[in-house]
Amino acid sequence: MFVAWRELRFARGRFLLIGAVVALITLLVGFLAGLTGGLAAQNVSAVLQLPGDRLVLQQPENGAAGFATSSLDRDVVRAWEQADGAERVTPIGIAQSRASLAGVGEPAGVALFGLPERTAEDEDPLLGFAPSSDAEIGLSEGAAQALGAAVGDTIAITGADFTVAAIGGDLWYSHTPVVAMTPAAWSEASARIGGTGEATVLAVTGSPDWEAVAGRTGTVAETPLSSLMALEAFKSEIGSLGLMIAMLFGISALVVGAFFTVWTMQRAGDIAVLKALGGTTGSLVRDSLGQALVVLAAGIGAGLIAVVGLGALAGRALPFTISPLTTLAPAAIMAVLGLAGAAFALRSVTKADPLTALGSNR
Repeated sequence: MFVAWRELRFARGRFLLIGAVVALITLLVGFLAGLTGGLAAQNVSAVLQLPGDRLVLQQPENGAAGFATSSLDRDVVRAWEQADGAERVTPIGIAQSRASLAGVGEPAGVALFGLPERTAEDEDPLLGFAPSSDAEIGLSEGAAQALGAAVGDTIAITGADFTVAAIGGDLWYSHTPVVAMTPAAWSEASARIGGTGEATVLAVTGSPDWEAVAGRTGTVAETPLSSLMALEAFKSEIGSLGLMIAMLFGISALVVGAFFTVWTMQRAGDIAVLKALGGTTGSLVRDSLGQALVVLAAGIGAGLIAVVGLGALAGRALPFTISPLTTLAPAAIMAVLGLAGAAFALRSVTKADPLTALGSNR
């Protein structure tokens, strides 16, 4: 690393420039990753908290299953309840509507969840604020904030008034905060907004023959994570943001690779001299890659600090998530791709001719 350190000291401007570029790309990737994580949480956090090993949705004759179109009648629910190996089947209704603080509040979009009352054995966060009375509702933190409501307030939903019995976790569905209702109250609310009043999804716990029961009932059973693809907004949103992140990763590899390609071409004579003096190709390759790693580490480190600092501020106004998955994981990928880009610039190192440095071309 002697040559690498010497160049880093005597060509600080060039390396500061590429380090700044790497830091900016890291900042962009980190912000997009944090925004993607925040938007994903506001899209699917309630679905991931549904209490079951598999989620069962109606399988239409044409097209894929979707939460927006699924409707499961009582016969389907009974078939799953009676299936061998099914330990627990929880029908859950999901519908999107508007709610307001009765008499004074502005309407806000909410996701209505018809949930059974939690028993003593239940530990599911989603069931934690399920009401016990048809005249009561439970609000997620987002719903309470959007409506400006507290426990004991009256909320108007689809023309009926409900009393806030509890405020639960920060749960979202398709970018709308969750409001929990009893199954009977939800069914009536669904009918008032043009729905069928039947359950949207079954949360099934146990180990039945999933494919066989699904085939008999015209349904599809997926794990909670796999069932996220049944949310159209989630697929389009995550797909577009993920594509942008992937393109930024590719740009980072190209930028670092181009910089070190030009740099190694400029120092080809020095490399040839080192080879003429007995330097091995392996040591020169390690020297070049070590130099790239130092620049990448400095740039990515500065970018991560900016992401965490600015992300904490952005989280007050935007759905932004700061976690190892949105910070350390992109940083590690940036480092690997940056080193891969630098590795493509090593041809002049491995192919340098010592005779060139001794004047054989004169």
